[in-house]
Amino acid sequence: MTDWQATLRERGYRLTPQRQLVLEAVATLGHATPEDVLTEVQRTASGVNVSTVYRTLELLEELGLVTHTHLGHGAPTYHPASEADHLHLVCRDCGRVTEADTSVADELVRRVAQEQGFETDVSHFAIFGRCRDCARSE
Repeated sequence: MTDWQATLRERGYRLTPQRQLVLEAVATLGHATPEDVLTEVQRTASGVNVSTVYRTLELLEELGLVTHTHLGHGAPTYHPASEADHLHLVCRDCGRVTEADTSVADELVRRVAQEQGFETDVSHFAIFGRCRDCARSE
């Protein structure tokens, strides 16, 4: 039994095929919107609808198995909670999302704490700009 299966059982939830497919889709796709997850799930289970995906993602996040971030004005993107915390670098030109270690924001976190008394969680942090390739092409 995998960790996620054990987590579901320990919390009294059944191990449904839909839950397994949604979690596997999130793990496979990396940063995925609910619609991306739905498309992936429907490759093997065409009867699964978007409301099932949203409910499942919500449950999986509540159980600490997935996490989400907002990478713009659209739907949130999900990834496995087991991944190390990271910043999301979002290119405004091509839309590419890359990851950076949260340590690159250490100075920002320190200054915000020092100047504002605010404890910052940068694990859901998205930085918008231009990726190296798009910046070079200009």
